[in-house]
Amino acid sequence: MMSGRPLTIALLLATPGGAWGGMEQHTADLSRALAAMGHRVHVLGHRAYEARFPAPVRFHALPVQLGRHNPLLHFLLRRNLRQMAPDILHAQGNKAARLAGKVGGPNTVRIGTVHGIKSSHTAFDRMDRVIAVSPAIKRALTHPRSHLIYNGARVDEDSRLSPSEADLSPGTIHVIAAGRLESVKGFDRLIHAWSLLGPAADGCHLTIYGEGSQRPALAQQIRGLGLDNTISLPGYSPCLARHYRQARLSVISSDREGFPYVLIESLLCGCPVVSTPVSGPMELLPPEAISEGHEPDAIASVLTRALANLEGLAEREATAMAFARANLTVEAMAAKTEALYREVLPG
Repeated sequence: MMSGRPLTIALLLATPGGAWGGMEQHTADLSRALAAMGHRVHVLGHRAYEARFPAPVRFHALPVQLGRHNPLLHFLLRRNLRQMAPDILHAQGNKAARLAGKVGGPNTVRIGTVHGIKSSHTAFDRMDRVIAVSPAIKRALTHPRSHLIYNGARVDEDSRLSPSEADLSPGTIHVIAAGRLESVKGFDRLIHAWSLLGPAADGCHLTIYGEGSQRPALAQQIRGLGLDNTISLPGYSPCLARHYRQARLSVISSDREGFPYVLIESLLCGCPVVSTPVSGPMELLPPEAISEGHEPDAIASVLTRALANLEGLAEREATAMAFARANLTVEAMAAKTEALYREVLPG
């Protein structure tokens, strides 16, 4: 429920229209939730994303694939903002923050959200407030007015798989991973780790959901290791909650993360998680759920421990699951973001 007058909010998303990842999902979820609260919400981004932002959110296509110094991009952004006259200009990620720092009217409050740890966060220096999506990111920021607001996800309670929809035969232990099929997600190391499990993986099947440039190489790796019957690459799934509820274990194998949606959605669905030592899992999961490193043998070790006692792991992650239900929902994220908007607005 909205408190106070409706705000005009412009969310700036400057990714170039390729893969759909966590930052893009965050922006879509936040825009819909703020619009449902009664605010006038505009999203400026690449035209490839327009279908992801249905009414009542208003989408404005910008050529954000151009460089951040491109004069045409700056001109079009300024023109759109003059027409909107937003109370809040909220930049998602580094490039959007760079652009937002150079535009906006005198009465516009500029806020930036940092979605990952970078070697430098100077792109956010001109923001009035900065949001970090995890404690680790907040600790890395030097901005004097930074705030922690976790990513939030919405999980459909009616998203369970019927027996006829189940991916695998009854009795199979379902293990899943999800994300863009790019090197930063470490799926090649996860596949290698799976090949090292031996009898620990008996009766188990690993499914990796997602699309990306590494798909051909990952498929070839699976064939080369003779794992065609125990690892699947079904592609992108629009409703992963269905699969988290079917799974017994979720795996994060990334090099780095901000605060991964895989973690949030898994916990909201009651699916225990093991992970490489990245932001998000490091804050929420028990030590035995975190691998000692990012190499295949370290991932294999944490998988072996988890598969040997899945019920025990689920019990030890009960606190993290309760935290997710209380704090990692779209509603919680939107309410805290709106409160920050109102705190920083004059008057």
